[in-house]
Formats: sequence, structure tokens, C-alpha cells
Amino acid sequence: MVILKKKVAGLSAKALEHFTLRARRAVGLSGRANVLLTGSAEMRALNFRFRKKNKTTDVLSFPSQASFNGADKRAFAGEIAISADIARQNAAKLGHSAALEVKVLALHGILHLAGFDHERDNGQMAHKEANLRRRLGLPLSLVERHEPDKREPAKSHSRSRFGSVRRKA
Repeated sequence: MVILKKKVAGLSAKALEHFTLRARRAVGLSGRANVLLTGSAEMRALNFRFRKKNKTTDVLSFPSQASFNGADKRAFAGEIAISADIARQNAAKLGHSAALEVKVLALHGILHLAGFDHERDNGQMAHKEANLRRRLGLPLSLVERHEPDKREPAKSHSRSRFGSVRRKA
């Protein structure tokens, strides 16, 4: 399910849902993932509530409890929250559309739902994300931007659920 609390030019809920499905398949994540596209104020609140960091952020991932309990993750992998405001800022700085930037952030979140952690995996997530972004037609991955030493050669955030964010039909 995709919830667009903030609109991004050139990106519909259906298009983001389609991309999320493609990215999940590419990552090998079989469980469903909910995506919330919201503003920086809500991202700040989520970041504070679940990570005790009183600042906004671009993307947060919340794996389902099944991820922590070793249970079957096929039905529901977790949730991803993305800041449309930060996506627009990043896109302007990097010279591509905000819609494309949201997809970069969604891929990053999906990798976290699949168990990757760029802060602790010695470059494994960066390598996987770089390969996937090329495969999915995306620009520089999030890890490559923030950790230039983990970039691919030129040759070619605590995880908790935001289940309290409820959707109205």
C-alpha cells in the first residue's frame, strides 16, 4: 500500500506502488511493504519517536515484527516512510526529478527491510544498492552519496514499525 500525504510531481501512488513491487522483486523481498510519502515535520516526529533523534531524515524503514522474531516474512515485510520535502531538495541538488529521488529512497528502504544495514555490513548494502540502482535505472544510491568510499568503480536508520500511522479508507 502506498500513501501519498505529500504529492511529488510526476509520481502517482500507482507508479510508486509499481516501482516498489519491482524493487522488492529485484531485492528478493517477498513480503508486502507499505510506503508513506510525507513531509519533513512528520518524518522528524517519527525519527524522534522511534530513534530518539530530534531531526528530520529522508527515509526510515520499519521491518515487521516477523523480521525480528524469525517468523515468516512473506506476508508483510514492513513499512517505509519517505520525506517528500527532502526528496525534492536532494533532486534539485543532484539534477534529477523528485519522482526519481523518491524511488532511490524507496529502494534504500526496501534493502533495509530485507535486512541490509550499511552502518554495519562492510559495504555489502552499498554494493547491492549500486547494482540494483543500475538495474532499475536509478541514479547514485543513497549509500554512495553519503559514503563516497563505498562507491562502485567507474567501470560501468534503529528499526521500528510506524504502525501507529493509520490509513483511512
